[in-house]
Amino acid sequence: MLRPSLLIPLLALAVPVRADVKLPSIFGDGMVLQRNDEVPVWGRSAPGAAITLRGSWVAEPVEVRADGAGAWRALLPTGEAGGPHTLRVEGDGDPAVREVWFGEVWFCSGQSNMEWPLRESDGAQAVLATADDPQLRLFTVAQQPSIGRAADCEGAWVPASAESVADFSAVALHFGRELRATLGVPVGLVEATWGGTPIEAWTSGSTLRERPEFKPLIARMDGALRSRGEPSVEERRRDWWRRIAAVDPGLRETWSAVDLDDSEWKDATLPATWNGLGFAQFDGCVWFRRTVQVPAEWAGQELVLELGPIDDFDLTYLNGELVGATRKEGYWQTPRSYRIPGDRVAAGPLQLTVLAIDTGGVGRVGKVADEMRLRPASSGPGDGLALAGPWKMRRGAALGEIGTWPRGSWFTHQHPAALFNGMVAPVAGYGIRGALWYQGETNVPRAQQYRELLPALVADWRRWWDREDLAFYYVQIAPYAYPGDVGQAAELREAQALAQDLPGVGMVVTLDVGDPDDVHPRDKRTVGLRLASWALAESYGREGVACRSPRYVSMQVEGAAVRLAFDHAEGLALRGDAPAPFTVAGADRVFHPAIARVEGTEVVVTSEHVAAPVAVRYAWGPADRGVLFNGAGLPASSFRTDDWAPASRAR
Repeated sequence: MLRPSLLIPLLALAVPVRADVKLPSIFGDGMVLQRNDEVPVWGRSAPGAAITLRGSWVAEPVEVRADGAGAWRALLPTGEAGGPHTLRVEGDGDPAVREVWFGEVWFCSGQSNMEWPLRESDGAQAVLATADDPQLRLFTVAQQPSIGRAADCEGAWVPASAESVADFSAVALHFGRELRATLGVPVGLVEATWGGTPIEAWTSGSTLRERPEFKPLIARMDGALRSRGEPSVEERRRDWWRRIAAVDPGLRETWSAVDLDDSEWKDATLPATWNGLGFAQFDGCVWFRRTVQVPAEWAGQELVLELGPIDDFDLTYLNGELVGATRKEGYWQTPRSYRIPGDRVAAGPLQLTVLAIDTGGVGRVGKVADEMRLRPASSGPGDGLALAGPWKMRRGAALGEIGTWPRGSWFTHQHPAALFNGMVAPVAGYGIRGALWYQGETNVPRAQQYRELLPALVADWRRWWDREDLAFYYVQIAPYAYPGDVGQAAELREAQALAQDLPGVGMVVTLDVGDPDDVHPRDKRTVGLRLASWALAESYGREGVACRSPRYVSMQVEGAAVRLAFDHAEGLALRGDAPAPFTVAGADRVFHPAIARVEGTEVVVTSEHVAAPVAVRYAWGPADRGVLFNGAGLPASSFRTDDWAPASRAR
């Protein structure tokens, strides 16, 4: 017979461990699943647990078993649009029960123009007044970069209301409302956006690691994962100061000591810059020493030590004891002022020692001679002993021995793959009809590279969603007067336009809705409706919906004129009173303003300055507004017939 003391532990071993089913946030209550499809559902439970998915709309459950790490994945059939339905996911513990709608689901991503909220867009009040729609449901992925692929993200499904849509992507919202009005089915919009981010941040590391320019950065992320992450910037800064203590001879040998033999130190006159001291190219530690005589009447009084600004950091000693230090960055222009308690003040010689640490650029100790003083705290500025003048100095450790100052984490939201890992990976594979993309402004300086990165992103997402036919509709950047632009913005638009040749891909042109003074034009409704036109025409097969802008096809020189041919150009016309932004160049490659006229589906351009034209450009200035439209009211993209990019931008 078992002793009572052993009975409870043995019984406990016989009871199975309960492990509740955990679903990622995207499978939250009120979610929209892609209708008439077989969609993936995944989550975690106990290793080896049997998982059963019971949908209220189907007779038979779906069963799957968790792997050795507790991860599981199942394919769940969905039906016709509508709801609400109930999904029950059962495992070893308490079941997860979710309200489910069937409809059309779109993933909406990009930088600030996709992120731009409805409340700051044109016509917001009218939309807010009619915002309530329980069958338009929104999921916002919380902004979070990640070194490795995150399993989940913060976010929740919410029905459209005046409150929920105000901060939601205006472009995505107008797109979703148009689909709701036209299709009459539930629509789910998943927003994953972050302003000021490059395209490579949204692309997976597995795609980027083969590109030479990104390979080292992705390798560093891989290394950080193997070592379970990088230390925080605060930890690395503490290590930096420990490194100085270990390698700087002045700290190791106590150069602040009163009885130090400084006969071999060099003379210096302060205030001074590193240039003035004769070592302009040096970054690192420089020590300064000076002895002053404290008057008898100052004994026991609190003193103020004023040294002027020190670039960048300093440790300051009196008679070998640390009395002040500036270890935070950004204070290189801030005058140093340190209080000295009266119990440290005695009449007679006082040894001042300053360790100045420069982390880049031109170092400095002091700026204005009169700002460098030692005075009683009861006195005013300008009183006391002047400290400007002769000092002794000696160089310590160079920055190369110490390492660069950790100014921030090497890993940010702009790092390649950072946002894919943190904001795309957690929802990649969730059943969607397609993706919307509005990004490019951050990549304007790298247009040639973008020619490859945009198609790579399309292929990358299709691979992660396991859908070769995944629809991908994107927005070309709008006109804006980028400072110093000499063609980069137009080249970026050109790079975007080239991606139209990919199957299942469509581009919205926005040359008519930009703002030359604001990179964030407020007309987001036009953009959203044009994206919706692509979806309605191409993804849903709606006849009579125009989505394609006029597209330049070819040119033919006719004497002093150039004839330009276009596709999708029925009803082609020039709109507005302003001169059309066409330019023409001859063999000298100098472009001159041109006169344009429309003849059917073609445009003929001439310039009085060019007798033998060889090239034409349209809307090639960064802020040029589009004036060429087809009969459906869609503007033509900027284009050029030449390829004369400067060598500095050609790759």
